[in-house]
Amino acid sequence: MDIVLEGFDTFLFDPLYALVFPARPELQAFPSSSANATRLAAKVIPSTQWTYQPSTKYFSLTPGKYAYMSALPRDNIYRQALTLYLITWCFGLVVYFVCASLSYYFIFDKKTFNHPRYLKNQIRMEIRQTMESLPVMAIFTTPFFLAEVRGYGRLYDSFADAPFVWYNPLQFPFFLLFTDFWIYWIHRGLHHPLIYKTFHKPHHKWIMPTPYASHAFHPVDGFSQSLPYHIFAFVFPLQKFAYVALFIFINVWTVLIHDGEYVATSTIINGAACHTGHHLSFSINYGQYTTLWDRIGGTYRPPSAELFNKETKMSKKLWDKQTKEMDEIVKRVEGDDDRTYGAEERKKNR
Repeated sequence: MDIVLEGFDTFLFDPLYALVFPARPELQAFPSSSANATRLAAKVIPSTQWTYQPSTKYFSLTPGKYAYMSALPRDNIYRQALTLYLITWCFGLVVYFVCASLSYYFIFDKKTFNHPRYLKNQIRMEIRQTMESLPVMAIFTTPFFLAEVRGYGRLYDSFADAPFVWYNPLQFPFFLLFTDFWIYWIHRGLHHPLIYKTFHKPHHKWIMPTPYASHAFHPVDGFSQSLPYHIFAFVFPLQKFAYVALFIFINVWTVLIHDGEYVATSTIINGAACHTGHHLSFSINYGQYTTLWDRIGGTYRPPSAELFNKETKMSKKLWDKQTKEMDEIVKRVEGDDDRTYGAEERKKNR
């Protein structure tokens, strides 16, 4: 995250901190025009405690004058914490809205709105849940980013610093396997009856999710499932640019498995069809990227062939079957269903 932090400092936060937390002016003596007198003048003394060091050897962003005009230099731990929090929160919202909106307008099948278990005002509620959760999740996430920036993680810059030459490409599948394993067990644990209703039910409110449901979690739920990503960087070496790329990939993938476009018929990839099965049946397909741990854990259910046909996946026959199964599961897992469905509201208003 130090690369990201340097970029945001250079182009955004240096001027802001110089404006909000300016360096204190110091009084200095200067000769007066008269022979035996001196005059006092206030002069802003730039911070001398911080010196610029590029976050990577591959490029550098020369600091402007504002980098030296704040009482909080770039390496101040409180400034770093605040900046990382704002980046995590605000940049997270930008990634969410951009990815979810692109998926919604170009991929998501709008016929889903007619599904019997699509909620009234669902997209509005999904966005609201995300807007409420992300600033809280950012509070939990910031200490990990701060520790990485201050050198406590195992991030490395030069590709030559990898443990061995093949580690640079292998770190990507290794990262995915590591996080997929732990997310499977964390996700499965969130379905425990003592935890589910408080922390995980807010995400399962969306039985037929849209791309905007991708980040619509309870803050504890969303953060707990992100823990493996952060822990990896403290346990195993990870190249800095790979870390940023994987962070973006994770957010994009989270949107893709909620977009309702069932193209991944692979029995290995845990695509949108598998994840829709999880939203419909609750106790299957907990994996994030693959079906490996679901298969080992006995919780894998392959998506029905009907989902991969554009006509049958939106057929009344399939929807009625899904609705009947879903209602039984909700009653068993949650008790009374407190959702308000769009189809039922339309019937009332006729």
